[in-house]
Amino acid sequence: MTDLPVAAVLDQVDADLDGSLKRLFDLLSIPSISTDPAYKPDVERAADWCVRELEGLDFSAGKRQTPGHPMVVAHHPGPNADGVKRAPHVLYYGHYDVQPAEPLELWDAPPFEPQLIDAERGKRIVARGAVDDKGQVMTWIEALRAWKTVHGAPPCEVTVLLEGEEETGSPSLEPFLIANQEELSRADVAIVCDTPMWSMTKPAITWLLRGMCYVEITLEGPSHDLHSGMYGGAVLNPINALAGIIGRLHDDQGRVQIPGFYDAVEEPPAEVKANWAGLGFDEAAFLASVGLTVPHGEAGRSPLERMWSRPTADVNGIWGGYTGEGSKTVIAAKASCKLSCRLVPNQDPMQVAAGIETFFKAHAPKDAKLSFRFFGRSPGLKAATDTAYFKAAEQGLTDIFGVAPALMGCGGSIPVVGSMQRLLNLDSLLIGFGLDDDRMHSPNEKFEQACLHLGIRSNAAILGRLAII
Repeated sequence: MTDLPVAAVLDQVDADLDGSLKRLFDLLSIPSISTDPAYKPDVERAADWCVRELEGLDFSAGKRQTPGHPMVVAHHPGPNADGVKRAPHVLYYGHYDVQPAEPLELWDAPPFEPQLIDAERGKRIVARGAVDDKGQVMTWIEALRAWKTVHGAPPCEVTVLLEGEEETGSPSLEPFLIANQEELSRADVAIVCDTPMWSMTKPAITWLLRGMCYVEITLEGPSHDLHSGMYGGAVLNPINALAGIIGRLHDDQGRVQIPGFYDAVEEPPAEVKANWAGLGFDEAAFLASVGLTVPHGEAGRSPLERMWSRPTADVNGIWGGYTGEGSKTVIAAKASCKLSCRLVPNQDPMQVAAGIETFFKAHAPKDAKLSFRFFGRSPGLKAATDTAYFKAAEQGLTDIFGVAPALMGCGGSIPVVGSMQRLLNLDSLLIGFGLDDDRMHSPNEKFEQACLHLGIRSNAAILGRLAII
């Protein structure tokens, strides 16, 4: 194990902040839009840029081709260079691709000409990819740089995995993990920087991720569309029938009525609930930010519980019949809806899918024909909070911020976490430094300079804490 002083590393981070900004701006200026084939050369250029930066930090780095965009893989032995394990092996995951920038007219400046502007929280970096995920990736690259500058090498063995298809659903990721399983599974823990902090003064570790069961449901009735005057009130109306079933999805307490839906749902530990209660979540302000005043959802649950640790069922779209201008008196032959269930750890997506079919079939009227198309079934995930790695991350964040991190949940999914856990037997620490108002995927995406700086310092401190496990 190593016990190198961290204070000098943090001083180096502070002294080189301008250099960190310059390097981030270089990366942000590359339009690595993965979904548009026209930008494939730029995606390659971003991958090459990452390889060069890591090679400059004495990593053995290379670009690995996939059927889509390349992976960047890099290794540094740290203090384990002679094959003797003196410190943990950390795998850093991130992505160098970005979302399209449209609509371009809503940007205050060209999206790939990064700006450093004055704002209410100090200096602000504005560019596509500023927070998702180039800025966040640079928080740990620059931390590694500071360790190299002061001590000659990182205090842990480090593997880097950067992908170029995250914004297109990561189609090459799992095949790549399987093909390189032996190489990548040698790490002890993964760190993923693609999540928010609680606030600029309170860091966070995301330890709960909800999964997903997504389905399109179609209810068919008559053999063809019918005149509502001649048939209305006498035959099955698929839109009425489907709306009626949807109306039964929740009881008057907001609980989902799909059979077996809550069978495997566990309560968060008491200490986690206490952590959430102490965060000072402002429900009224949260609702006001989206133009609402009254909360909805499962009765008896706090808003953070509803968003982070409770499963949901939401209709995301519904259609059928005539929806054009003016009137058309028609009873449609069929109606459809899209339904997403956000799942918490221990819920079986296949069991939930079966429950959805059972529920809709049980409430469908006679003569109704139902069909189901499932688009995604992924489980919720829960990080272990009692490991030495988790405790080291907690302490490293506390060292920098002076307060313990919030233990956050995430209402959405981060598929790579589940993939690494399942295929590499590798648990992840989700430690990000963005803010909820960073406008990711939107015009004028930003990353506060203070968040970048805190992120670099935090990653440097976490490395120091991990090294002495």
